[in-house]
Amino acid sequence: MSEAFSLSVIVPVWMEAASVVDTLEALAPVRARGHEVIVVDAGSCDGTAERARPLCDRLLQSDKGRAVQMNAGAAVARGDLLLFLHADTRLPPSALEQLTAFFESRRAWGRFDVRLSGTRPLFRVIAWFMNQRSRLTGICTGDQALFVRRDVFEALAGFAALQLMEDVEFSRRLCLVSRPFCIREPVVTDSRRWQKHGAWRTIFLMWRLRWRYWRGESPESLAQVYRSDVRHAPE
Repeated sequence: MSEAFSLSVIVPVWMEAASVVDTLEALAPVRARGHEVIVVDAGSCDGTAERARPLCDRLLQSDKGRAVQMNAGAAVARGDLLLFLHADTRLPPSALEQLTAFFESRRAWGRFDVRLSGTRPLFRVIAWFMNQRSRLTGICTGDQALFVRRDVFEALAGFAALQLMEDVEFSRRLCLVSRPFCIREPVVTDSRRWQKHGAWRTIFLMWRLRWRYWRGESPESLAQVYRSDVRHAPE
């Protein structure tokens, strides 16, 4: 079965040797239907690139930073649709069918609902609030596997080269073109970040960063806050 569109899945990675194989193997059905997977590595020294190479259609090296990496992947992508997937996130089995419905719509871009992989009831609550917030505001985060028509991405000049909040900033510009196409079948993102640093601590950190961003603080200073908090989080 083939779709009426071509899809490029762009996966930015850095030091993901432990999970990159599982991530890319999960995309094998997408490749089997004629679509491409592009991995953009930011100079990993743990074997990420070597493990990724046989499991993708193209492996690029770029400077570090998700925005820079995703733009680099988009620059060589051939697809009508561009989908940006975090290295710890899995698409649902029905992703291509859902994207077909999007392609046939008039929307310019969209995102998936998200579910955290952990079994704690709190993770379900967190995901519910993430999805509801996104549905109300039109803003999505990278965990929700943002997708966009190629011509729209190029017209907006892609992601701004920010150290943090590049997904939020791009969503805001995309909302000027259309509301997002929201796919309820969720992507599943690894809950290791929440488990390692503590669910409530992570919630507080992310909401604090977003609040300060909306208040006008620069993404560069927020990135410093984020890195400092993660470094001092309890193991």
